[in-house]
Amino acid sequence: MTNEGRLPADHPPIAAAKTAVLLVNLGTPDAPEAGAVRRYLREFLSDERIVDLPRALWLPVLHGVILNVRPAATAKNYAKIWRGESNESPLRYYTRVQAEALAARLHGVDVRWAMRYGNPSVAAELNAMKEAGCERILVIPLYPQYSATTTASVTDAVFDAVKKMRWQPAIRTAPAFHDDPLYIEALAAVTRRHLAAQSFTPERIVISFHGLPQRYFDLGDPYHCHCAKTARLLREKMGWTEEFAPMAFQSKFGREKWLEPATDATIEKLAGEGVRKLAVIMPGFVADCIETLEEIDIAGRESFMEAGGEAFTAIPCLNDAPETITLLEMLARRETAGWL
Repeated sequence: MTNEGRLPADHPPIAAAKTAVLLVNLGTPDAPEAGAVRRYLREFLSDERIVDLPRALWLPVLHGVILNVRPAATAKNYAKIWRGESNESPLRYYTRVQAEALAARLHGVDVRWAMRYGNPSVAAELNAMKEAGCERILVIPLYPQYSATTTASVTDAVFDAVKKMRWQPAIRTAPAFHDDPLYIEALAAVTRRHLAAQSFTPERIVISFHGLPQRYFDLGDPYHCHCAKTARLLREKMGWTEEFAPMAFQSKFGREKWLEPATDATIEKLAGEGVRKLAVIMPGFVADCIETLEEIDIAGRESFMEAGGEAFTAIPCLNDAPETITLLEMLARRETAGWL
Protein backbone atom coordinates (compact mmCIF):
# COMPACT_ATOMS: atom_id res chain seq x y z
CA MET A 1 0.00 0.00 0.00
CA THR A 2 1.27 3.49 -0.88
CA ASN A 3 0.16 7.10 -0.50
CA GLU A 4 -0.01 7.67 -4.28
CA GLY A 5 -3.61 8.87 -4.26
CA ARG A 6 -2.83 11.59 -1.70
CA LEU A 7 0.48 12.86 -3.10
CA PRO A 8 1.25 15.50 -5.74
CA ALA A 9 1.58 14.11 -9.24
CA ASP A 10 5.35 14.57 -9.35
CA HIS A 11 5.99 13.10 -5.87
CA PRO A 12 7.86 9.78 -5.70
CA PRO A 13 5.78 6.92 -4.24
CA ILE A 14 6.14 6.29 -0.52
CA ALA A 15 4.65 3.58 1.68
CA ALA A 16 1.49 4.41 3.60
CA ALA A 17 2.10 5.15 7.28
CA LYS A 18 1.62 2.05 9.41
CA THR A 19 1.75 1.00 13.05
CA ALA A 20 3.96 -1.93 13.97
CA VAL A 21 4.73 -4.23 16.90
CA LEU A 22 8.11 -5.86 17.40
CA LEU A 23 8.44 -8.77 19.84
CA VAL A 24 12.00 -9.19 21.11
CA ASN A 25 13.40 -12.18 22.97
CA LEU A 26 16.90 -12.89 24.23
CA GLY A 27 18.55 -14.73 21.38
CA THR A 28 19.76 -17.98 19.92
CA PRO A 29 22.57 -19.37 17.79
CA ASP A 30 21.71 -20.09 14.18
CA ALA A 31 22.68 -23.75 14.52
CA PRO A 32 23.66 -26.23 17.26
CA GLU A 33 27.28 -26.01 16.17
CA ALA A 34 30.35 -24.61 17.91
CA GLY A 35 30.94 -21.87 15.34
CA ALA A 36 27.37 -20.59 15.53
CA VAL A 37 27.37 -20.77 19.31
CA ARG A 38 30.69 -18.89 19.43
CA ARG A 39 29.25 -16.03 17.34
CA TYR A 40 26.19 -15.90 19.57
CA LEU A 41 28.15 -15.96 22.83
CA ARG A 42 30.56 -13.32 21.54
CA GLU A 43 27.70 -10.90 20.97
CA PHE A 44 25.86 -11.87 24.15
CA LEU A 45 28.78 -11.75 26.55
CA SER A 46 30.23 -8.57 25.01
CA ASP A 47 27.15 -6.62 26.10
CA GLU A 48 28.04 -4.44 29.09
CA ARG A 49 24.48 -4.89 30.35
CA ILE A 50 25.21 -8.61 30.73
CA VAL A 51 28.74 -8.41 32.12
CA ASP A 52 29.56 -4.97 33.49
CA LEU A 53 33.14 -5.67 34.48
CA PRO A 54 35.87 -3.32 33.15
CA ARG A 55 36.51 -4.18 29.51
CA ALA A 56 40.27 -4.44 30.10
CA LEU A 57 39.61 -7.24 32.57
CA TRP A 58 36.68 -8.99 30.92
CA LEU A 59 37.48 -9.05 27.20
CA PRO A 60 40.75 -11.00 27.55
CA VAL A 61 38.88 -13.62 29.59
CA LEU A 62 36.02 -13.71 27.08
CA HIS A 63 38.17 -14.01 23.96
CA GLY A 64 41.07 -15.89 25.51
CA VAL A 65 39.21 -18.52 27.51
CA ILE A 66 35.41 -18.57 27.32
CA LEU A 67 34.98 -18.37 23.54
CA ASN A 68 37.58 -21.10 23.07
CA VAL A 69 36.20 -23.49 25.68
CA ARG A 70 32.48 -23.02 26.11
CA PRO A 71 31.00 -23.12 22.56
CA ALA A 72 31.56 -26.85 21.95
CA ALA A 73 29.86 -27.91 25.19
CA THR A 74 27.02 -25.43 24.73
CA ALA A 75 26.49 -26.61 21.15
CA LYS A 76 26.04 -30.18 22.42
CA ASN A 77 23.38 -28.96 24.84
CA TYR A 78 21.59 -27.10 22.05
CA ALA A 79 21.67 -30.25 19.93
CA LYS A 80 19.68 -32.06 22.65
CA ILE A 81 16.73 -29.66 22.26
CA TRP A 82 17.02 -28.46 18.63
CA ARG A 83 13.80 -28.68 16.61
CA GLY A 84 14.76 -30.79 13.63
CA GLU A 85 11.52 -30.32 11.69
CA SER A 86 12.05 -26.57 11.36
CA ASN A 87 15.81 -26.46 12.01
CA GLU A 88 15.63 -23.84 14.73
CA SER A 89 15.96 -23.57 18.47
CA PRO A 90 12.79 -23.75 20.59
CA LEU A 91 13.22 -20.10 21.55
CA ARG A 92 13.30 -19.00 17.92
CA TYR A 93 10.39 -21.30 17.04
CA TYR A 94 8.06 -20.10 19.78
CA THR A 95 8.94 -16.43 19.36
CA ARG A 96 8.14 -16.69 15.66
CA VAL A 97 4.88 -18.53 16.33
CA GLN A 98 3.88 -15.96 18.95
CA ALA A 99 4.43 -13.15 16.46
CA GLU A 100 2.46 -14.94 13.75
CA ALA A 101 -0.44 -15.59 16.12
CA LEU A 102 -0.42 -11.98 17.33
CA ALA A 103 -0.41 -10.71 13.74
CA ALA A 104 -3.59 -12.70 13.07
CA ARG A 105 -5.31 -10.76 15.85
CA LEU A 106 -3.98 -7.28 15.02
CA HIS A 107 -5.34 -6.62 11.55
CA GLY A 108 -3.55 -3.85 9.71
CA VAL A 109 -0.59 -3.91 12.12
CA ASP A 110 2.87 -4.99 10.97
CA VAL A 111 3.90 -7.57 13.61
CA ARG A 112 7.47 -8.87 13.56
CA TRP A 113 9.94 -10.52 15.90
CA ALA A 114 13.63 -10.22 16.63
CA MET A 115 16.40 -11.49 18.86
CA ARG A 116 18.49 -9.23 21.05
CA TYR A 117 21.48 -11.43 20.22
CA GLY A 118 21.61 -13.40 17.00
CA ASN A 119 19.19 -13.37 14.09
CA PRO A 120 16.95 -11.75 13.10
CA SER A 121 18.53 -8.76 14.80
CA VAL A 122 16.66 -5.86 16.33
CA ALA A 123 18.34 -3.40 13.95
CA ALA A 124 17.49 -5.46 10.86
CA GLU A 125 13.80 -5.72 11.78
CA LEU A 126 13.49 -2.04 12.70
CA ASN A 127 15.07 -1.04 9.40
CA ALA A 128 12.72 -3.36 7.51
CA MET A 129 9.74 -1.86 9.36
CA LYS A 130 10.90 1.64 8.50
CA GLU A 131 11.28 0.71 4.84
CA ALA A 132 7.76 -0.74 4.92
CA GLY A 133 6.35 2.59 6.06
CA CYS A 134 6.00 1.90 9.79
CA GLU A 135 6.03 5.30 11.46
CA ARG A 136 4.85 4.12 14.89
CA ILE A 137 6.54 1.07 16.41
CA LEU A 138 5.81 -0.61 19.72
CA VAL A 139 8.62 -2.81 21.04
CA ILE A 140 7.61 -5.54 23.50
CA PRO A 141 10.61 -7.07 25.33
CA LEU A 142 9.48 -10.62 26.12
CA TYR A 143 10.73 -10.48 29.69
CA PRO A 144 7.93 -10.39 32.29
CA GLN A 145 10.29 -9.21 35.04
CA TYR A 146 12.39 -6.10 34.37
CA SER A 147 16.16 -6.22 34.60
CA ALA A 148 18.87 -4.00 33.21
CA THR A 149 20.41 -7.19 31.80
CA THR A 150 17.36 -7.97 29.68
CA THR A 151 14.72 -5.27 29.21
CA ALA A 152 17.18 -2.38 29.28
CA SER A 153 19.47 -4.19 26.86
CA VAL A 154 16.61 -4.47 24.36
CA THR A 155 15.94 -0.75 24.70
CA ASP A 156 19.64 -0.06 24.11
CA ALA A 157 19.54 -2.07 20.89
CA VAL A 158 16.35 -0.33 19.72
CA PHE A 159 17.70 3.17 20.16
CA ASP A 160 21.14 2.27 18.85
CA ALA A 161 19.37 1.31 15.63
CA VAL A 162 17.01 4.26 15.55
CA LYS A 163 19.68 6.88 16.18
CA LYS A 164 21.24 5.94 12.82
CA MET A 165 18.01 6.80 10.97
CA ARG A 166 17.58 10.25 9.46
CA TRP A 167 13.78 9.92 9.62
CA GLN A 168 13.03 8.17 12.88
CA PRO A 169 9.75 6.41 13.63
CA ALA A 170 7.92 7.07 16.88
CA ILE A 171 8.99 4.41 19.36
CA ARG A 172 7.23 3.02 22.41
CA THR A 173 8.55 0.25 24.66
CA ALA A 174 6.20 -1.91 26.72
CA PRO A 175 6.86 -2.10 30.47
CA ALA A 176 7.39 -5.24 32.52
CA PHE A 177 4.26 -7.34 33.00
CA HIS A 178 5.31 -9.45 35.99
CA ASP A 179 2.10 -8.74 37.90
CA ASP A 180 -0.39 -8.42 35.07
CA PRO A 181 -3.51 -10.52 35.78
CA LEU A 182 -3.51 -12.00 32.26
CA TYR A 183 0.11 -13.07 32.67
CA ILE A 184 -0.62 -14.77 35.99
CA GLU A 185 -3.72 -16.41 34.50
CA ALA A 186 -1.70 -17.68 31.53
CA LEU A 187 0.86 -19.22 33.89
CA ALA A 188 -1.92 -20.84 35.92
CA ALA A 189 -3.72 -22.20 32.85
CA VAL A 190 -0.58 -23.76 31.37
CA THR A 191 0.29 -25.24 34.77
CA ARG A 192 -3.16 -26.73 35.37
CA ARG A 193 -3.24 -28.39 31.95
CA HIS A 194 0.24 -29.80 32.29
CA LEU A 195 -0.21 -31.18 35.81
CA ALA A 196 -3.56 -32.71 34.89
CA ALA A 197 -1.81 -34.73 32.19
CA GLN A 198 0.81 -36.17 34.56
CA SER A 199 0.59 -39.59 36.16
CA PHE A 200 1.61 -38.20 39.55
CA THR A 201 0.88 -35.28 41.87
CA PRO A 202 3.95 -33.20 42.80
CA GLU A 203 4.86 -32.98 46.47
CA ARG A 204 6.62 -29.68 45.79
CA ILE A 205 6.79 -27.22 42.88
CA VAL A 206 9.92 -25.08 42.57
CA ILE A 207 9.33 -21.63 41.04
CA SER A 208 12.62 -21.06 39.22
CA PHE A 209 13.71 -17.75 37.68
CA HIS A 210 16.88 -16.96 35.78
CA GLY A 211 19.57 -15.81 38.18
CA LEU A 212 21.29 -12.45 38.51
CA PRO A 213 24.45 -11.38 40.35
CA GLN A 214 23.60 -10.18 43.86
CA ARG A 215 25.60 -7.04 43.11
CA TYR A 216 23.09 -5.98 40.44
CA PHE A 217 20.27 -6.21 42.97
CA ASP A 218 22.32 -4.20 45.48
CA LEU A 219 22.74 -1.49 42.83
CA GLY A 220 18.98 -1.13 42.47
CA ASP A 221 17.89 -3.60 39.78
CA PRO A 222 14.21 -4.44 40.54
CA TYR A 223 14.41 -7.95 39.09
CA HIS A 224 14.36 -9.84 42.40
CA CYS A 225 11.34 -7.84 43.58
CA HIS A 226 9.49 -8.53 40.33
CA CYS A 227 10.26 -12.25 40.60
CA ALA A 228 9.06 -12.37 44.20
CA LYS A 229 5.80 -10.66 43.26
CA THR A 230 5.21 -13.02 40.34
CA ALA A 231 5.84 -16.00 42.64
CA ARG A 232 3.46 -14.64 45.28
CA LEU A 233 0.67 -13.93 42.81
CA LEU A 234 1.07 -17.35 41.17
CA ARG A 235 0.91 -19.07 44.56
CA GLU A 236 -2.24 -17.14 45.42
CA LYS A 237 -3.80 -18.04 42.06
CA MET A 238 -2.96 -21.74 42.43
CA GLY A 239 -3.60 -22.04 46.17
CA TRP A 240 0.00 -22.96 46.91
CA THR A 241 1.91 -22.16 50.09
CA GLU A 242 5.43 -20.77 50.04
CA GLU A 243 6.66 -24.03 51.57
CA PHE A 244 5.00 -26.05 48.80
CA ALA A 245 6.29 -23.73 46.06
CA PRO A 246 9.64 -22.17 47.01
CA MET A 247 11.31 -19.58 44.77
CA ALA A 248 14.82 -20.23 43.44
CA PHE A 249 17.25 -18.91 40.81
CA GLN A 250 19.03 -20.86 38.06
CA SER A 251 21.79 -20.45 35.49
CA LYS A 252 24.56 -19.05 37.70
CA PHE A 253 27.64 -18.03 35.72
CA GLY A 254 31.02 -16.96 37.09
CA ARG A 255 32.39 -16.80 40.59
CA GLU A 256 30.63 -13.83 42.18
CA LYS A 257 27.65 -14.22 44.48
CA TRP A 258 24.28 -14.56 42.70
CA LEU A 259 20.71 -14.38 43.95
CA GLU A 260 19.82 -17.31 46.17
CA PRO A 261 18.68 -19.96 46.76
CA ALA A 262 20.04 -21.68 43.68
CA THR A 263 17.62 -23.92 41.78
CA ASP A 264 20.03 -26.85 41.47
CA ALA A 265 20.79 -26.73 45.20
CA THR A 266 17.07 -26.47 45.99
CA ILE A 267 16.27 -29.53 43.88
CA GLU A 268 18.95 -31.59 45.63
CA LYS A 269 17.89 -30.27 49.05
CA LEU A 270 14.26 -31.26 48.51
CA ALA A 271 15.31 -34.74 47.43
CA GLY A 272 17.45 -35.01 50.53
CA GLU A 273 14.46 -34.05 52.67
CA GLY A 274 12.44 -36.93 51.26
CA VAL A 275 10.53 -35.26 48.42
CA ARG A 276 10.07 -37.92 45.75
CA LYS A 277 7.76 -36.20 43.26
CA LEU A 278 8.79 -32.77 42.02
CA ALA A 279 7.74 -30.19 39.44
CA VAL A 280 9.58 -27.04 38.35
CA ILE A 281 7.95 -24.01 36.73
CA MET A 282 9.98 -21.21 35.12
CA PRO A 283 7.75 -18.09 34.90
CA GLY A 284 10.52 -15.74 33.80
CA PHE A 285 10.70 -17.37 30.36
CA VAL A 286 7.78 -16.85 27.97
CA ALA A 287 9.20 -19.46 25.58
CA ASP A 288 11.00 -22.72 26.23
CA CYS A 289 14.72 -22.49 25.61
CA ILE A 290 18.02 -24.08 26.56
CA GLU A 291 17.67 -22.86 30.16
CA THR A 292 14.30 -24.58 30.59
CA LEU A 293 14.62 -27.66 28.37
CA GLU A 294 18.25 -28.64 28.90
CA GLU A 295 19.17 -27.06 32.23
CA ILE A 296 15.95 -28.00 34.05
CA ASP A 297 14.09 -30.72 32.15
CA ILE A 298 17.24 -32.72 31.38
CA ALA A 299 19.99 -31.80 33.87
CA GLY A 300 17.62 -30.90 36.70
CA ARG A 301 15.68 -34.12 36.20
CA GLU A 302 18.86 -36.20 36.26
CA SER A 303 20.04 -34.48 39.42
CA PHE A 304 16.74 -35.07 41.21
CA MET A 305 16.46 -38.71 40.21
CA GLU A 306 20.08 -39.42 41.18
CA ALA A 307 19.36 -37.87 44.60
CA GLY A 308 16.51 -40.29 45.22
CA GLY A 309 13.59 -38.74 43.36
CA GLU A 310 10.96 -40.90 41.71
CA ALA A 311 9.02 -38.54 39.43
CA PHE A 312 9.92 -35.17 37.90
CA THR A 313 8.29 -32.78 35.45
CA ALA A 314 9.22 -29.39 34.03
CA ILE A 315 6.09 -27.30 33.44
CA PRO A 316 6.23 -25.79 29.94
CA CYS A 317 6.67 -22.07 29.44
CA LEU A 318 3.84 -19.97 28.03
CA ASN A 319 4.96 -20.78 24.46
CA ASP A 320 2.00 -20.71 22.03
CA ALA A 321 -0.80 -21.35 24.53
CA PRO A 322 -3.99 -19.42 23.65
CA GLU A 323 -3.73 -17.51 26.94
CA THR A 324 -0.26 -16.37 25.90
CA ILE A 325 -1.51 -14.84 22.66
CA THR A 326 -4.36 -13.15 24.54
CA LEU A 327 -1.78 -11.66 26.89
CA LEU A 328 0.35 -10.38 24.01
CA GLU A 329 -2.70 -8.94 22.28
CA MET A 330 -3.70 -7.10 25.45
CA LEU A 331 -0.18 -5.72 25.89
CA ALA A 332 -0.06 -4.59 22.27
CA ARG A 333 -3.46 -2.91 22.30
CA ARG A 334 -2.87 -1.22 25.64
CA GLU A 335 0.57 0.13 24.73
CA THR A 336 -0.52 1.34 21.28
CA ALA A 337 -3.45 3.32 22.70
CA GLY A 338 -4.07 6.29 20.44
CA TRP A 339 -2.23 4.64 17.55
CA LEU A 340 -4.67 1.88 16.60
